[in-house]
Amino acid sequence: MLNRRTWSAAFHATIPVLMGYLAIGMAFGLMLQSIGYGAAWAFFMSLVIYAGSGQYLGVSLLAAGAALSQTAFLTLMINFRHLVYGLSMLEKFRGMGKRKLYMIFSLTDETYALLSAAKAPKGVEEHDYYFAIALLDHSYWIAGSVLGSVLGSALGFDTTGVDFAMTALFLVIAVGQWREAGSHLPALLGGAATLASLLLAGAEDMLLPALGVIVLALTLLRSRLSAQAGGNETGVSL
Repeated sequence: MLNRRTWSAAFHATIPVLMGYLAIGMAFGLMLQSIGYGAAWAFFMSLVIYAGSGQYLGVSLLAAGAALSQTAFLTLMINFRHLVYGLSMLEKFRGMGKRKLYMIFSLTDETYALLSAAKAPKGVEEHDYYFAIALLDHSYWIAGSVLGSVLGSALGFDTTGVDFAMTALFLVIAVGQWREAGSHLPALLGGAATLASLLLAGAEDMLLPALGVIVLALTLLRSRLSAQAGGNETGVSL
């Protein structure tokens, strides 16, 4: 059972995600409502799928009446980056017991960004803190989705361009991570690999090559990055 101190610490850490998820969750709810799927659909999709980009894609697929096989393949491609997220969280999630399954499920871009740099405050159990962050982020997304669907049904909105809200939120969190990171090498490697993949493979086929190069590069440089992280934590200037 999570105590009040844990919830309080996790809430303060997730305020940026709260603001963002209410906005982009509402955008998803509005888009879903615009094609005829109401608040119940918004709730259950956000509860069970819980993948912002995947759910945005789902709106288009539902509207187009896409086949199940096409839906499965496109969802796998667009969320394939989570393989990288999960691999980097193996140590943090170690020892979490049954909660580990939920932590894996709940690892969205924004939750990953928070957990990758998260340190439990004094007096707060580390794994409880991670779990509370994941639960709160999930609840924000569900609340935003349902609210957007209800508002869309009651008021009616032009949803043109609202899908950019997710990109905007990720950029804001990425900027914060860049400022706080001890080493910018992983981000630079990711950017270079993505750009090279875009130029060589094209926009439609860039994802898998880019992720493959990123995983390989980070694996080869793991010792160096770990040493840098340890040096920063002890106050060594790098």
